[in-house]
Amino acid sequence: MRVDVRQIDMAEVDASLLLTGLFEGQQLEAALASAPGATNAGGATKKLALLHPGGLAPVLVVGLGKRDGFDAERARVAAARAAKEAGRLEASSLAWVLPETGDEGATAEGLVTGTILGPYRFDRFLSRDPEAPAPPAIESLTLLGPPSIAATAEAAQVCAEAQNRARDLQSLPSNVATPSFLAERAEEIAATHEAISAEVLGREEILAKGMGGLIAVSQGSVEEPKLIVLRYAGGGQGPTLGLVGKGVTFDTGGISIKPAAGMQEMKMDMSGAAAVIEALAAIADLGLAVKLIAVVPATENMVSGGAIKPGDIITQYNGKTVEVNNTDAEGRLILADALAYAVELGAERIVDLATLTGAVLVALGSTYAAVLSNDDELAGEVLEAGQTTGELTWRLPLHPEYKELIKGTVADLTNVSAKRKAGTIYAASFLEEFIDARPWAHLDIAGTAWDVGREYTGAEASGFGVRLLVELARRLSA
Repeated sequence: MRVDVRQIDMAEVDASLLLTGLFEGQQLEAALASAPGATNAGGATKKLALLHPGGLAPVLVVGLGKRDGFDAERARVAAARAAKEAGRLEASSLAWVLPETGDEGATAEGLVTGTILGPYRFDRFLSRDPEAPAPPAIESLTLLGPPSIAATAEAAQVCAEAQNRARDLQSLPSNVATPSFLAERAEEIAATHEAISAEVLGREEILAKGMGGLIAVSQGSVEEPKLIVLRYAGGGQGPTLGLVGKGVTFDTGGISIKPAAGMQEMKMDMSGAAAVIEALAAIADLGLAVKLIAVVPATENMVSGGAIKPGDIITQYNGKTVEVNNTDAEGRLILADALAYAVELGAERIVDLATLTGAVLVALGSTYAAVLSNDDELAGEVLEAGQTTGELTWRLPLHPEYKELIKGTVADLTNVSAKRKAGTIYAASFLEEFIDARPWAHLDIAGTAWDVGREYTGAEASGFGVRLLVELARRLSA
């Protein structure tokens, strides 16, 4: 989608559909008040009215709700709703009159983001008549506002398109989006950015390094595991930021097998990896002045005669031993190796994203992702970044008592506690054993990676975390 900013009147715009917002209690401007359809316009949230004024393209009036408290998130929701309606009207070019809100930049970001994310659909595998016209799509968006919002609009476009690419990765079936596929995507990104370099380790190299978690989880699958490393040399004076994303491209649960109902969703157990990979691409596109190392452990977790068994003991990359008492708690095993490797590569602050525990869905639903951190400053930056982008996070506590739940009986650690409590927290406590006391924040996105139901993310893959990570990198750049 092409996005631009122009400071012109609606009458001068060449677009197939004009969009204007209306707050509760606000009146339509005189040029629209007498247009056919104007009596249907209103400021209530979810209200849409199509007007046909003489001498103008059709105008869609979008209800914005109360003026007080209008922010970027409400702009995203309104824009997504409008974009879906534009799709039904088969409008290919849109022009939004920037609402007067007191924060033009935030409003512009919301309108661009909602317009790009709202109409997203994954239809790559649907059969079509080759002679039939392609489905209508929005090709351009013009914001009618001051030039000062142009940079914000451009950045919003980059981030929203990266989020949609992450949604594509999440939505692809696991026979397509294999560990090798993720590695190829990472190498593709590196090939198009001079500031990014990529390194991919295969099974033999992972084994030689002693990454017992990644090897153990992958040994039940015929698909070769990959450890993907992306380095971004963006400059800046701040510490090197490490990003780690869980990349289980399909999770059966292993021998501790999951129920059949809903197992098809486990193709999205690589949502953390998708967010990290595409966020790094967006960070490079924006040229942010930050030094970054991204580590993505990618594998399937399958059932076979070679699969790891409950009760097996493995040795992680940092030398700690783990009793694997539940093979469906595999994400923490591969993340442990990746976190320890990120430390070795020089990450000075680390953020990991993972669809790690079902417990977080019980605790926070799909509205908030959980944040657990050993560092108040980094945790605060993550919380504020999510507040800015609408990818909300809620901090859960860490405490020495939770460490008791991860102590092993015949090894240093166990991957699952015998006690059924604090599942999200003790999983994070397990990961903390592999960060070498670096400032670290863990985001459990199992509740927010899909089926969120928000207007601009829908009920399938959400791409959660992409814009949050970009905003975090922006905040930490110097």
